[in-house]
Amino acid sequence: MNAFVAMILGVVEGLTEYLPISSTGHLILFGALLEKLGQKSEGSGSFDIVIQLGAVLAVVVQYRELLGRRVRGLVVRERAAMALLTALAAGFVPTAVAGLLFRKAIKAHLFGPLPVAAALIVGGIVMIVVERRRTARGEGGLVGLEHVTPKRALLIGIGQCFSLWPGTSRSMCTILAGQATGLSTATAAEFSFLLALPTLGAATAYETYKGRHELAQAGVLNVAIGFVVSFLVAWVVIAGFVKYLQKRGLEPFGYYRIALGLVVLVTLGMHA
Repeated sequence: MNAFVAMILGVVEGLTEYLPISSTGHLILFGALLEKLGQKSEGSGSFDIVIQLGAVLAVVVQYRELLGRRVRGLVVRERAAMALLTALAAGFVPTAVAGLLFRKAIKAHLFGPLPVAAALIVGGIVMIVVERRRTARGEGGLVGLEHVTPKRALLIGIGQCFSLWPGTSRSMCTILAGQATGLSTATAAEFSFLLALPTLGAATAYETYKGRHELAQAGVLNVAIGFVVSFLVAWVVIAGFVKYLQKRGLEPFGYYRIALGLVVLVTLGMHA
């Protein structure tokens, strides 16, 4: 792996982590392409996981004021702070359990271009159908993180479990689940961003430990480049995506997912 490849992968991670188009799916597809070009090292799989920390840090920076208030509130057991902590815990637990139980099976059977393409297409169709129904019914949803109750958070966490299939998208699953519980799209997205802190943080720590020997092959400089680029791009995406969702819906992302999935299927068919 060279610095240019590390930078490209950082851009892909940062750009796709918080959009409902699947960062893992995109990294798998880019990885398959780069391997054909002879541009990826043996440690690239672990590299893809570690640069998620850059995207996680982007959430911390973007929501630093809110997180700062909530951390201070935890010290004095402030109600809003305790409520957010409980909600994040409720949302995190289902995915943590499912991830530990099915991690090996998922990596063995779903980490490939074909499963990713299928997930992209199916997810895109679901997004378009849900968005059109919400628009037809004039559903706005509850605005504000104070509406994310433990029950809603648990349901969002259960929805997040489906994102363990690469190509599905953690962002898509949590936003759609949030909408289903009555939250507005923007509020569901904001909670999705915050839920990334324990979810991606724990996943990254676990995968980094498991792949620590492989990671060394990617190179310290390349990891640093991927991390920084991922952080910067994700920070821009988070701020822009929330503003976008306050005015528009998810339907365009659904069309993108379907188009990309079809391109992958056609490409695989041509090389079969």
